[in-house]
Amino acid sequence: MKQHAPLSGLHSLKAVAQEIRQRNAQQAAQQQARIAARRQAERERNLFALTVGPVTPLRAQNLYQIPLEPAPPEPLQLQIDEQNVLREAMSDEFDISTLLEVDADLSYRRPGIGPDVLRKLRSGQWSIQRQLDLHGLRTDEAREALGQFIRLAHRTGLRCVRIVHGKGLGSPGKVPVLKGKVLRWLVQKREVQAFVQARPADGGAGALIVLLQPSHRSHRR
Repeated sequence: MKQHAPLSGLHSLKAVAQEIRQRNAQQAAQQQARIAARRQAERERNLFALTVGPVTPLRAQNLYQIPLEPAPPEPLQLQIDEQNVLREAMSDEFDISTLLEVDADLSYRRPGIGPDVLRKLRSGQWSIQRQLDLHGLRTDEAREALGQFIRLAHRTGLRCVRIVHGKGLGSPGKVPVLKGKVLRWLVQKREVQAFVQARPADGGAGALIVLLQPSHRSHRR
């Protein structure tokens, strides 16, 4: 038994040495694998640069800034429809001969509006809040401008406005063509309650003082 003890110890040392070598070999292999993986990742990161070559960064002012909120779409069709309604609602052929007051100024009041309203308009008891000057406009331009003006004035709660149509001194034969058209257009506007010829200080025969129906905004004032 004593003769075989050294052999047994030698075998034990060899086994330990072999285990150490195997462990070192595994660690070395793992290290090589990690190095190879890092190199592969580096090559993948640089693939675009290696393929395209050197690039020049864009200047900051050339970058497009994406808006945070998209711009609301413009209601183009609604605007077109409203313009068509304006043209159809204000005809040049509308007969107003039975609607105008038979007086020197040819005033107008919608059915249900008392004659005292015209008296107050003539005397200046209504304060003029806004005016529209139609001088220099063609018939179609004047019709559209008047329709939009009356509609917006009513929406914003205005009650009394002035329409300047001119006296027609520059027209052929010095006949106030636009004045007659403005009278027809205003009578056809549902927002209009009454109108009279302006006082001399407010334009005289070249202008009209128009009273509009009260709107929700005018009630809140």
